[in-house]
Amino acid sequence: MLNRFVALTSLGRRTLPNLWDFVALALVLGVFALAALGWRGMALPLEAPETARLSLDYWELPYYGLRTTLRMFAAIGFSLLFTLVYATLAAKSRRAEMILVPLLDVLQSVPVLGFLSFTVTFFLGLFPGSTLGAEGAAIFAIFTSQAWNMAFSFHQSLRTVPRDLDEVAKGFGLTPWQKFWQLEAPFAMPGLIWNMMMSMSGGWFFVVASEAITVGDVNVRLPGVGSYLALAIESKRIDCVAAAVVAVALIILAYDQLLFRPIVAFSGKFRVELSASQDEAESWVRDLFMRTRWLRVAAAWPASLLRRASLWKMALPFAAPRLPQSRRVSILFDIVWFAAIGAVFFYSLYLVLEFVRSAISLDELRHALLLTFYTLIRVVVLIALATLIWVPIGVFVGLRPRIAEKIQPLAQFLAAFPANVLFPIAVVGILTFRLDPDIWLSLLIIFGTQWYILFNVIAGASAFPNDLREVSANFGIRGFAWWKNVILPAIFPYYVTGALTASGGSWNASIVAEYVKWGEDTIEAQGIGAYIAAATAAGDYPKIVLGVSLMSVVVILFNRLFWRQLFGFVERRLRLS
Repeated sequence: MLNRFVALTSLGRRTLPNLWDFVALALVLGVFALAALGWRGMALPLEAPETARLSLDYWELPYYGLRTTLRMFAAIGFSLLFTLVYATLAAKSRRAEMILVPLLDVLQSVPVLGFLSFTVTFFLGLFPGSTLGAEGAAIFAIFTSQAWNMAFSFHQSLRTVPRDLDEVAKGFGLTPWQKFWQLEAPFAMPGLIWNMMMSMSGGWFFVVASEAITVGDVNVRLPGVGSYLALAIESKRIDCVAAAVVAVALIILAYDQLLFRPIVAFSGKFRVELSASQDEAESWVRDLFMRTRWLRVAAAWPASLLRRASLWKMALPFAAPRLPQSRRVSILFDIVWFAAIGAVFFYSLYLVLEFVRSAISLDELRHALLLTFYTLIRVVVLIALATLIWVPIGVFVGLRPRIAEKIQPLAQFLAAFPANVLFPIAVVGILTFRLDPDIWLSLLIIFGTQWYILFNVIAGASAFPNDLREVSANFGIRGFAWWKNVILPAIFPYYVTGALTASGGSWNASIVAEYVKWGEDTIEAQGIGAYIAAATAAGDYPKIVLGVSLMSVVVILFNRLFWRQLFGFVERRLRLS
C-alpha cells in the first residue's frame, strides 16, 4: 500500500480526481442516501403513523418505489447466498442431492401465499411492535419467488462444466475452493446473471401479495408499489393503476442501467470460447467507472483481496488417507440414507393428513384433486405455447449482444409487469361479454410462465461459444439443420432449467390468475390456485394445507418423471466437452 501511495504521488496531476470521479462519487453517495432513507422507514414502530397511512397520492410513489426496491434487493441478496451454498452442495454430493433437489422441487411448488400463511405470524413475533417483522415477512415472500430458479440454474451449470476444463483444473492441482471460484462459478455466471434478472422480475409479479398481506384476521400493508396497487384496485382507481405501472417501469429502468447492464457487460469475459466475439455488450456505468482515477484506485485493494481469497488453498495441513470403500458398504450406506429420507417423508405426510383429516371430507379431497387436474392442463398448455413463441426469439436476441442490451430492460419490464394491472380488463371484459373465466383467466398465467423460458434461452444463446458459430458458418450449416444440430442442443440445458422453473412459476401464477378482484367484483376460474387463494383470504388453514400439499405433490411428480429425465439426458449427451 505504501509503494502504491508513493507511486501515485510521483505522478503529479495525473493523480488528481477527474470529472468522472465526481460524477461516479455522486452516483454512489446518492444510492447510499436513498438506501438510508428507506431503511429509516423500515425500522419504525409498527403502530407509527407513517406505517399505518397509505395514500393514493401520486407524489407518494417515489418513496413507495424506494421501499419496494430495498425489499427486492434484500431478497435477491439472500437468494444469491442461498444459491451459492445450496446449489453447490447439491451438485457436489450425490447423497445430498437426493434430498436437496427434491426439496427444491417442493419449495418451488409451494405458492407464495402458502409461505405467507404460516410465516407472517412468525416474523411479527420475531420483531414484536416493529415494522421489521412485517418487512421480514415481505422480504421472505419475495425471496420465495426469486431463489428457486437461481438455484436450479446454478446447479445445472455446475453439473455441465466441460470435461476438458475439469481435467485442466485437476492438472493444475486446484483445490475444491480454487476450482469453484476459478472455473465453476465463472462458467455458471452468464446463466446465473440472467436468472437473477428473471428473479427480480418474478419478485415484481408477486409484490402485491408480499406487501398487502391478508391471511385470515391478519391484515398488514407496508408502504410500497405493491400495496399502492392493491389499494388502487380496491378503490377502482384506474389512473392510480397506470401511475403504479409507470413507477415500476422507471424503477426497472434505473436498476437495469445502474446494476444489471454493467454486470451483463462484465459477464462477457466468462464465455467459454476460443475466439472472441465481435459484438460485445456495453454499459455507460461501467465506462464511467473505468474513466475514474481515484475510485479505480480505491477499488483496486478490495478487488485484489477478493482475487487472493479465490486462490486460497483452503486445505487442511494434513490429510487423512482416503480408504477405498467397497461396493457393499456403499450400497448399505445408500439403503440407510434412503430409509432415513423415506421415514422423514412419511412422517411429514402423516402430519399433513392428521392436520386436514378433521376438517376435510372425502368429497372435498376429490374436489381439490379435480381442481388440481384443471390447473395442470393450463400449465402444460401454456408452457408448450411459451416454448414455441419464445425459444426462437430468445436465440435471436442472445446471439446478438447489442440487440440484447436494448431488449433487456423491455424484457425485464414485461416480466415484472404485475398481473394485477390486467385484472380490471379481465374482470370487466368477462362480465361484459359473459366469457368463460376458465379459458380467459388462463391467459393471465402465461405472465408467470414465459419469462423463465425466454431469459434462460437468452442466457444459453449468449454463452454459445463464438468459435462454434464460426465452425458452423464455415461448414455452411444453415436453416433447419443449424437449429437441429447446432443451436438447439447448445441451449437445451438452459431451456430445461427455464422450463422447469416456468412450471413452478405457472403454478404460483395460478394463485393470482384464477382468483381476480376489481373492487367488489370477483371472478374465479376452476383450479387449485383459486382454491388456495379463497382459502387464504378466509383463513381456512386445513384447506390451505390441502391445496398446497396437492400442488406440491403434482409438481414434484411432474419434475421427477419428466424434467429430471431431461436433466439426465442433458448431462449425458449435451455437455460442451
